[in-house]
Amino acid sequence: MADATVSNPLKAMMQAGKVALGMNVRLARSGDIARIAKTTGHDFIFIDGQHAIFTVETIAHIAQAALGCGITPLVRVRSVDDQDVQVLLDNGVMGIVYPDVNTAAEARRAVGRAKFPPIGKRSVAGGYPMFDFAPVPVRQTVPALNAATLVVCMIETPEGVRNIEEIAKVDGVDVIHIGANDLLTAMGKPGEFGDPEAAKVIDRVISVVAANGKIPGMGGDRHIPRQIEYIKKGARFLTTNSEIAFILAEATRVTTELRRALADK
Repeated sequence: MADATVSNPLKAMMQAGKVALGMNVRLARSGDIARIAKTTGHDFIFIDGQHAIFTVETIAHIAQAALGCGITPLVRVRSVDDQDVQVLLDNGVMGIVYPDVNTAAEARRAVGRAKFPPIGKRSVAGGYPMFDFAPVPVRQTVPALNAATLVVCMIETPEGVRNIEEIAKVDGVDVIHIGANDLLTAMGKPGEFGDPEAAKVIDRVISVVAANGKIPGMGGDRHIPRQIEYIKKGARFLTTNSEIAFILAEATRVTTELRRALADK
């Protein structure tokens, strides 16, 4: 009998109260990025299918590389109604990040797409890469994948903030992730990270999410001292930065030092 167990190390560590760090992936098009994310101390990759141009096949290859090296592959899709959720989860992705969730009804739709009955409406396939394509009986794959699949809902608007209590009560939602860039923009404060009014909103969301037994997440604000403060306030799912930003930062540091040395000659 094939092994019917499947693990999601990201979900397990957050349930144990640990903080998980993720790298946003927008540029990379090979599974190597998963290993780089692991080597740099990340626990998951956050593949951006909302703002970057990925094919489903490319995402699947990256996801399977992540599975092989022990970090969790997540994908941000385009909306709670994205038709690709099914095929992504069938081919190596271990969690879906839904942007712009504003109501409990939208959160329930998000869960419905990601989970099999009786929790949701996901269709059953076979030959899942999570089981190394072994012929595991459906009666075993369904509960195993339901338990392992992570559902992340993003709060990015004042409407989402107003409805946070109801959203946080939706069964099947694991993480409620604040998208700081879009939230600030929707509040009429684009780029104003650290704004006192926005800080109060973020603090409230984190508090409500934790009080309802869900995992608070924080993304978009790349200022490390503020990221540390979010963690102290209860965030346990944090996106550090994108691979684009990491490449730019290190490349700029190196060329700046070299050109400074050349100028001193």
